[in-house]
Amino acid sequence: MAANFDVVIVGGGIAGLSLASALAGKCTVALVEAEQELAYHTSSRSARQLIPSYGPAVVQELTVRTLELIAARDAELAEPVLSARSFMLIGNEETVRAEASGHMRRITPAEALELCPVLAPGSFSAAGLDTGSFGCNAPVLLEDHRQRAADAGVEIITGARVHSAQRLGSGWQLGAGQEGFQTGVLVNAAGAWADELAVISGVEKLGLQPYRRTAAIVDVGRSLPENCPMVAAADDSFYFRREGSQVLISPSESVPSGAEDAQPFPGDVDRLVQMLNGLTTLDLRGIRKAWTGLRTEAADGVPVVGFDAEAPGFFWLAGQGGYGFQTSSGIAELAAGQILAGAGSPASRTAEAMAATRWSIRR
Repeated sequence: MAANFDVVIVGGGIAGLSLASALAGKCTVALVEAEQELAYHTSSRSARQLIPSYGPAVVQELTVRTLELIAARDAELAEPVLSARSFMLIGNEETVRAEASGHMRRITPAEALELCPVLAPGSFSAAGLDTGSFGCNAPVLLEDHRQRAADAGVEIITGARVHSAQRLGSGWQLGAGQEGFQTGVLVNAAGAWADELAVISGVEKLGLQPYRRTAAIVDVGRSLPENCPMVAAADDSFYFRREGSQVLISPSESVPSGAEDAQPFPGDVDRLVQMLNGLTTLDLRGIRKAWTGLRTEAADGVPVVGFDAEAPGFFWLAGQGGYGFQTSSGIAELAAGQILAGAGSPASRTAEAMAATRWSIRR
């Protein structure tokens, strides 16, 4: 016999877990995840940096709100989620001007070299600095959401891939693994598999596209200063930051992919190591580990959050792209408000900003 819940969330990454903890105690909730563990795919492969100057305007607004919510929660945690770590953009005048936003102030190359002395002088001619950026302890944040949800009665089921979903009366009937569910609201937080879940549910897909993004932890001959910002190329050719005595590096690639358990392509990290050894004095050496995550985006680059107008009770929570962690709490607050109020919920400022650019929820 199918279990009844007010809301069933499909997807146990940062999006689904954030929403589960935001709804916990306010309605009955189940969260189902296809993998045997939560946050297995993209959410476990994050750069762990929250950057208010990164992304479209609505993403920046959501990032600021997420930082406010996490900072308030940090006061209650034994181990904080946030740690101070600025974000620095480097490149030529044209690329930095194009990418720098209102949350970022321009600095001189000399100031940039003082902040990150491993950069090779002359390798860039312009820079910007976002001092409102923070490092994010992703495992602590994920576990806090999971614990808060579980403590408030959210049922969390892993190893339960959705195989069937259909509109039934005023709600939805869902089959996942060996479990059956009935729910008034079906939340699609399936990440790279969000369009696949829509098809299973008989809902028109949105054309969401997953993109590859690879990163690696690398040994160095010269360590970064403890207070060194995360450094990114304005042309999206790389980023790097301190990771203890090592360095996390990424080629910042954005290569279309299918929904899969993505793995690094041979040679990608080696080529980046060679490039960064020419642009810095880090003396990058052995690659300790490398991984690839998928950043799933809508065509306009704006997260998809809201009820599907053509499928009553079907709620999209997808397309966060590379902004999943940095928008997670703000989006969860927005989504929980909409779900609890129903399809006719009053629009918040963020919802209105999204609606102005959102074609894909078919409103």
